[in-house]
Amino acid sequence: MSSPAAVLSPSVATVRRATLIGATAILLWSTLASLTAFAGPVPPFQMVAMSFGVGGVTGLLVQIVRGRPLSQALRQPLPVWLLGVGGLFGYHFFYFIAMRTAPAVEANLINYLWPLFIVLFSGLLPGERLGRAALAGAAAGLAGTLLLVGGGAETGEMGGGHWAGYLSALACALIWSAYSVAMRRHGEVPTEAVTGFCLGTSILAALCHLLFEVTVWPQGAAWVVVLAMGLGPLGIAFFVWDHGIKRGDIQTLGALSYAAPMLSTALLIALGRGEPTPTLGLACLLIVGGAVIAGRGLARG
Repeated sequence: MSSPAAVLSPSVATVRRATLIGATAILLWSTLASLTAFAGPVPPFQMVAMSFGVGGVTGLLVQIVRGRPLSQALRQPLPVWLLGVGGLFGYHFFYFIAMRTAPAVEANLINYLWPLFIVLFSGLLPGERLGRAALAGAAAGLAGTLLLVGGGAETGEMGGGHWAGYLSALACALIWSAYSVAMRRHGEVPTEAVTGFCLGTSILAALCHLLFEVTVWPQGAAWVVVLAMGLGPLGIAFFVWDHGIKRGDIQTLGALSYAAPMLSTALLIALGRGEPTPTLGLACLLIVGGAVIAGRGLARG
């Protein structure tokens, strides 16, 4: 007869594997700032439309190669479509409003509250609870993010008529954390449905581009950047994230997400787009330490 540990170990291994797969989205998202820096003067909504279009078409091609019927993934209830497209498009819509109407440092700081919200909101899910490791890791990660993003602010005050931008950044954090936690409750929806979410986001972004922006086509190597964004941070990342939040440890993923601003900044420095500072070093210690603490359950499994 199998021991209880032997019976439980496959499920633990499955959760660990799904969590690690979901964590690759964090690595992909950390490249977004660097890729954007090399994209040239392409308007943001146009970039979202093109990049998500690449991600959606790639998803379609993968399903065709695997012999999966497209109708099965795309035949989802209206609430699922509203959640999926609303989460992806809504986040990026408010993100660009925040970056245009508020100082970038403060807006980005508020935006990166979404990992903390994921950890906290996940405690409301059936069968979930907020453990000490998750709370401690989230607190350390938040402190590191405050240092990392807030360290470059010229003033310590928030206000100055930028409240529309700050509220938009807060909407980003709430939308993405709510999307992630709510998708956990729709575990029956196949990850292939993200293909439709990407295509829907691309269409809505294209409409916003036509309404609010002037078209500027990428030049030369910038087309490679668009392709890389569509295959990486604005494409594959959403597929692996969907798998992780549905099958993995969502609290660990939320806390590990604090690594995104740290990794993004480190990559920018490596590419000559920034300078290392003592504040950056301390922030990295807090963020990495918080991720290690929050991920203790994953390591033990």
